[in-house]
Amino acid sequence: MKRAIFPGTFDPFTVGHYSIVTRGLTLFDEIVIGIGTNQSKKTLFSVEKRLEMIHQAFDGNPRVRVESYNSLTVDFALAVEAGFILRGLRSVGDFEYERTIGDTNRILTGLETVILFTESAYSHISSTVARDLISYGKDISSFLPPNVKI
Repeated sequence: MKRAIFPGTFDPFTVGHYSIVTRGLTLFDEIVIGIGTNQSKKTLFSVEKRLEMIHQAFDGNPRVRVESYNSLTVDFALAVEAGFILRGLRSVGDFEYERTIGDTNRILTGLETVILFTESAYSHISSTVARDLISYGKDISSFLPPNVKI
């Protein structure tokens, strides 16, 4: 079985994230979405709320699991017996960061990082922008996957 993790903070989980997972399911038998704890990030939503939102997005899909973790991403990947790390890229700036992390992860564990480019229609969407819009009372429903309610 080809299992990948899709790690992130997902605060909130956007339609861009949803697209990466949906497209990733054409490559992998199962994807474990891992909500990581990042001490340097101040989150808007609790881990429980983020788990709930992602469950709403993939309700009934047995090929998608959602878990939270408080460790290195590679340790989480090994704990869930994933052979790959799935990541999405929106821009050239994302590439340099992802390459450095992907190289490090491969050296540490042998895990390969598989990168999918964000669909053009979603390249402007980020969790940061979504949080900013929420803070000003704006509707972000078009930024969220189907069935997800904040």
